[in-house]
Amino acid sequence: MTTPAEGQRQNYHHGDLMQALLAAGVDLAREGGPDAVVLREATRRVGVSPNAAYRHFADRDALLDAVSDAALAQLATAIDAHFDAIAPGDAETVARAHLRAVGTGYVAFAQDEPGLFRAAFFVPADLHNPGTAARSGPSGRSPFVLLADALDEFVACGIMPSARRPQAEFLAWSAVHGFALLVIDGPLRALPRGQADAVTQRVIDMVEAGLTAP
Repeated sequence: MTTPAEGQRQNYHHGDLMQALLAAGVDLAREGGPDAVVLREATRRVGVSPNAAYRHFADRDALLDAVSDAALAQLATAIDAHFDAIAPGDAETVARAHLRAVGTGYVAFAQDEPGLFRAAFFVPADLHNPGTAARSGPSGRSPFVLLADALDEFVACGIMPSARRPQAEFLAWSAVHGFALLVIDGPLRALPRGQADAVTQRVIDMVEAGLTAP
């Protein structure tokens, strides 16, 4: 977003300032990850005094929490786009495609938006309200719920035993999240995008094989 000239002050209606500060916080996260989200810098970009921010965000942690939710919503939107590209078919084919959409969209977002990806999981709490609208994409589902729904489809169409379903999302999530971190922050960060995308699919193959093995 455009930074107002130094000394310029903008007038905001109630609620608009909160959204402007949040947008500035998201921009900061996109540029430098969660460490770059600083309340004073957000107010400078918006063009208001630091004191004006405290009516909406009590401190830097409150802004970062809101930015984290917004980043998760953008991740969910990216995964939704992969879901929407899946053609109708039999239940098993669609279930497998949905799981692949989650993993593919997840790692692609990490590569395309590493700052937001880091901010999305820099959270002060656990999985409280994982489906809240603040963390959801167009489908109204968070990334965690999208994964859980795909796994429920595995059970419904009979390719995964129901006894294996409890907490299966943690296993799938750990594998894909770990690979994403290796690609953006770890020793695989120099891997060409095409190779990273190919390995992503093999990671998903491994997850699917583990979930459906007899």
